Amino acid sequence: MGQYERAHQLGKDTLALMKQVLGDDHPNTLRSAHSFAVTLRELKQHEQARQLNDDTLTRRRRILGEDHPLTLTSANNLADDLRALGRAEEADELEEWVRSRR
Repeated sequence: MGQYERAHQLGKDTLALMKQVLGDDHPNTLRSAHSFAVTLRELKQHEQARQLNDDTLTRRRRILGEDHPLTLTSANNLADDLRALGRAEEADELEEWVRSRR
């Protein structure tokens, strides 16, 4: 609905609660991290989104495997963040990795 400023605090609080209750690696925690990273990107907080997406990708690779659709989604999100930060070469490499997995 475009209310990213309001969503920021809700997303931050939700992610913290998920980590506390379910742990860092729980699928619902990772889903919350994904959603919060989207909010960060919409607020042009690209470095914070990159950090969160990088962590989420690392966890999903370990838990779900390299070829799982959610792992690949996390990789695409990280590539978007890298591109927004002017790191096009890294983004291209990550996008190529995703293409090779599909």
